[in-house]
Amino acid sequence: MFLEIATFDITSAEIALNSVADRIEFCADINTGGITPDLEELRYLKDKYSKPIHVMVRPVGGNFLYTDAEFQQMQKDIIAFSKANADGFVFGILDENQEIDIEKNKILVDLANGKPCVFHRAIDRTKNIFESTEKLIEIGFKEILTSGGENSAVAGKENLAKLVENYGSQIKILIGGGVRSNNISELKNVTKGNYFHSSAVLPYESFANAEEIKKLKFNV
Repeated sequence: MFLEIATFDITSAEIALNSVADRIEFCADINTGGITPDLEELRYLKDKYSKPIHVMVRPVGGNFLYTDAEFQQMQKDIIAFSKANADGFVFGILDENQEIDIEKNKILVDLANGKPCVFHRAIDRTKNIFESTEKLIEIGFKEILTSGGENSAVAGKENLAKLVENYGSQIKILIGGGVRSNNISELKNVTKGNYFHSSAVLPYESFANAEEIKKLKFNV
């Protein structure tokens, strides 16, 4: 089972990079669900650790419809973080109808220049996650982070099972949204998924928890 830990600060990033996790998603500002992190912090992490780091490219929180200036910033960030050795990128742009913006997402995927791109949970805002998945495969995304169109992976587990069954051979379905050690076994059994995403932050804690990461990874 592949486990990615979402980290929103340098402390959580280091905890996760020293853990049994397979990869981290590095971003900032947990309160907005993640925005683009600091470039110097990414450089520091890449100098110190060999584990893959995917970088969130999201200039502002809120919805996933971006201004021209914000879209320009996303392009600049992909170029800058690529040079700083980011291993992949996580982003998602919707249009004014809450559907996949094919043109803008394609521009960013092309700019990543072969580095894997993950379309994040913006897909859960679209009207039909199955049609959206087909569009993302065509654009060239390698993974989709999704809770199956619901607020949490547990609520969306039936849809996640369909995504894994119908599209799992064409794109990795990265299951996220409230994934914790106390529900990952159920999610694995129902969805038949192999790719999971969690912040591993426990109630009343502020940072990723190494013991929780171990429990997630080994289903104990």
